[in-house]
Parts: sequence; C-alpha cells; structure tokens
Amino acid sequence: MAELEWLDGGITAVPGIHAGGVAAGIKSGGKKDLALIYSSAPARVAAVFTANQVKGAPVVVSAEHARGGTAQAILASSGCSNVCTGERGIRDAREMARLAAELLRIPATHVLVASTGVIGVHLPMDRIRAALPKLVKSLSPQGGRAAAEAILTTDTRTKEAALRLELGGRPVTIGGIAKGVGMLEPHLATMFCFVATDAGVGRGPLLTLTRRAVDRSFNRITVDSDQSTSDTVAVLANGLAENRPLAAGGRGLRQFATGLEAVMGRLARMLVSDGEGATKLVAITVRGAASHRDALAAARSVANSPLVKTAINGQDPNWGRIMMALGKSAARVDQDRVAIAFDDERLVERGMLREGARLDRLREIMALPEYAITIDLGLGRGEERVLTCDLSEEYVRINGKYTT
Repeated sequence: MAELEWLDGGITAVPGIHAGGVAAGIKSGGKKDLALIYSSAPARVAAVFTANQVKGAPVVVSAEHARGGTAQAILASSGCSNVCTGERGIRDAREMARLAAELLRIPATHVLVASTGVIGVHLPMDRIRAALPKLVKSLSPQGGRAAAEAILTTDTRTKEAALRLELGGRPVTIGGIAKGVGMLEPHLATMFCFVATDAGVGRGPLLTLTRRAVDRSFNRITVDSDQSTSDTVAVLANGLAENRPLAAGGRGLRQFATGLEAVMGRLARMLVSDGEGATKLVAITVRGAASHRDALAAARSVANSPLVKTAINGQDPNWGRIMMALGKSAARVDQDRVAIAFDDERLVERGMLREGARLDRLREIMALPEYAITIDLGLGRGEERVLTCDLSEEYVRINGKYTT
C-alpha cells in the first residue's frame, strides 16, 4: 500500500463516520444549512478555535466540551453565526448540543456545535428544532457530501479530502470537509474544518498534531486578511482501525502526522482557490530571510497587500508593490539584496528590475490560474510559504451586500 493513498470522498470515507445535511430554513432558497457528523464509537477529540477576541457562542460552548477530551458528534449550521448574541446565544448553542445528543443518545458534552453566517442575529431555533429529527435520520456513510454542502456560506463548491495510510500493518483512514472563502486570514479564518480518523491516538498527541497541522495549513493561507469570530477545526479519532497506540516520537505517530497535514493542506488549498471572487491562486514563497519568523512575516505582508492582490487580478507585473509590502512588514529587509521571480522568470535582482526581464513572459505567467511568486531576501536561511488569491470586483460585490 502506498504511504499516502488519496481516496474519493471526504469525512465519511472514515470507517464508523456517518454524516448528513438538510435544509432547516436558516438560509433562503431551500439550500442545505444544517449538517451533522456522527461517530459510531466515542472518539478522542482535538479542537482549535479562532484567535479573534470576539468569539461566537458556539465557539465558547464547543471549547468547553472539547476540554473533556471525548466527542461523538459535530452539529453545524450555516446562514447565522450566533455571534454577539449575548446569553441567549450561549443558551441556543447549548440547546443545539442537547437536542442532538438526545436524538443520538449520547452525552450533550460529547457534541460540538458550530455556526457560520451573519453576525449579530439570533439562530432560528424553532426551525433547527424541527429539522433535527430529519437530520439524524439522514445520517449515512454516504452523507459526507451533503454535510459538506450544508456548511457552505459564500463558497461556490464543497471541499472534501480523504486518504489512507498504513500504520503498523493496519490501514488507517483520515478524511475531512471544510468551508470558508472570505474573512480568511492566518490564525484560522472564517472557516470550518471537520476531520475524522479511525486511528487510535491519545488525546495529548492528537491535540499536538492537530495544532501543528493547523499551523502548517490553515495558518498559511489568506483571502482578505480578516479574521473570523467562528473558526473551528475539530478532529475526531474513533480508534476503529485498532492500530497499536501511537506513541510520542514513534514512526507511526510521524506517519499519522504526515497524513493529517496532507488532508488539512489539501483542504486549505481548496479554500483559497475558492476565495470570494477569486480567479487566481498564488503561492508566495519567501526564502533567504534572517529567520523563519521573518520569512512568514514577509510572505504574509505580500499575500495580504490589497495592492499586490489587485495587481494579480489585473495581471499587472507591478513588482514595486511587492517591494512596498516587504518593506512594511515586520521582517528585516535590505532592499539591495531582494530578488523576485514569477514562476521561472526572474524579475528583480538586487532590488531593481533585472536587465533583460521579459515582461511579455511575466504577463503570460500572470494569465495562468495558478503560479508562484518567489522572493529571496538574501539575509539568511529562513523560508516560508503562504497561499493567497487575487482581489476582484466580485469580492467587493459579494461583501458589499452580504447582509442584504
């Protein structure tokens, strides 16, 4: 068996995982807006939430439940974020967990909840109450796509990924779904990512690996530099693969970490490529920085710059905007050492336009749906990469009328 074997589907590719999605009437037009993921066996849980100081009620409740270390279900709604809704919002989030738990016959503390959508609006709990029995009945090993659809907001397509690997001679599966294409910037970003695995992993190692995978995937993407109030990444490990327990520092744990990072990395890439109004996916790599921290700061500054992103949209090789973004970052920059390349075409050397740079070739590269911008600061060995997208008129149209 290949070390990493990519599979069709997403979270329900994992043995013991059932999912479903229905239209509860939270969103208009009969769109699916209520999703449920259920593990037939209690699972270890690791969860990471938004770093925003303004947090949604579901984040508060789910963080409490995740601290217990065990979960068996995730209930997510879209169309209303249940953020800035006071004590009523907390009560509603707790009620969502309780109602799902009663129908599934599990403890309420074993249910995580998540909501996404407009801020400052209360959940239509009467509609959620009415839809939950139907949602539970819809649970199936084929329901992953329906769940992936039900969590979408301004996304244009579902995001699913799954793979299989071998640990100690036993096949182990990791699968997930994700959403979020705006308010998307490091330290999570208006996004949900729900991952499941049948691997047996202790809670401590699972939490460590989840945080690391999030840092190397979702914390390396940006659409618009805004940080959401509802971000949630949750990983359920139900142990049904019956592999030998993964020990800290062991080869099995390292292999599992590789698989987890691969799934999250693929989902993160899908998020950026579906960024609100996006037409381009661009990898910004900074190397030669004085430190990895500097490399990340510089890459994020370029990736988040509205002027760089609009130039990407307009297919304009305006390298001066990249220099500007580098200079305003927290990274150490010596402009006389900077080199910039678009794919294989070197544009800037020693901080100046390279003699012989082919602007026609640069425009060809920038017309592609995906390409890379590589920046060498010439100061050290630090290197980091951030995925970004262009900023278009469509992004303004979507967000200018989001609540209307």
